[in-house]
Amino acid sequence: MPSSVQLIRSSNLSSIAEYAYAATAPKDARLIFLAGACPLQEDGTIAPVDDFAGQAAVCLANMQEALAAAGATIQDVISTRVLVASSRQEDLVTAWQVVRDTFGDHDVPSTLLGVTVLGYTGQLVEIEAVAAVVD
Repeated sequence: MPSSVQLIRSSNLSSIAEYAYAATAPKDARLIFLAGACPLQEDGTIAPVDDFAGQAAVCLANMQEALAAAGATIQDVISTRVLVASSRQEDLVTAWQVVRDTFGDHDVPSTLLGVTVLGYTGQLVEIEAVAAVVD
């Protein structure tokens, strides 16, 4: 089923960014605001330890579970915010590449931030998202 989200690009803005600059949803869309997806396993532990790419992958898997529970898929995501507990740009890029690869052609508007610390001991990545679906 195609997404109701429309990605918007502008030829007046840099094409280097690996995401659309804006997105819209139809007026009858139901918005879904997801809590930040964390790299938590079912037992409440963070995994994998000290692995930016691995934690990003677990965050995305958890985000997709939350989306499914709300009646949505990754194709319904309208924007993301990726938080990485590091001041090293390489670590941010490592986490971002996993996000980028997971979203593929559905390259929603996104913000990538380096932060000092996240909520769980050992947590390196958290991903927030908003989705829009037409029921």
